[in-house]
Amino acid sequence: MIKGLYEAHLPVSNLKRSIEFYKELGLEFDHSVDDRLAFLWIEKDKSWLGLWETDKVELEYHPSIRHIAFQVSLEGLKNSVSWLKSKGYEPREAFGFEPVEPFVMAHDNYAHAKIHFNDPDGNSLELICKLENPKKITKRMYLSEWEKLNSNK
Repeated sequence: MIKGLYEAHLPVSNLKRSIEFYKELGLEFDHSVDDRLAFLWIEKDKSWLGLWETDKVELEYHPSIRHIAFQVSLEGLKNSVSWLKSKGYEPREAFGFEPVEPFVMAHDNYAHAKIHFNDPDGNSLELICKLENPKKITKRMYLSEWEKLNSNK
């Protein structure tokens, strides 16, 4: 029945500024409604992000209400820190990891590599990709450490 996530929504204080921010990240603007709601494609005709201009942006952050994780390739993730900085955005600390490079959160059969940053309203954004975990590693570590542990050398 369920095939994927079609849309997610975030509160923003300035719709025009937020549209430009998300376009800079590579999302494609589709349309706006009544100058207070805009939709941008994350993946054309598959999933989009709704941005709602509101004065309720000051809600205390919690990942269940103000967080979006964007799937990227491993190569894209490896370049994410410099890519974000080249656009004037700063990666941020998450789960005790400094934003010097992506980090890995592993589980028995798989892992995720990720980096976190915020949009102009403090909404939490994440670039993430799934990794195989053939060695069943469960420790959290930076991506460069993960790659050394999983190399065949």
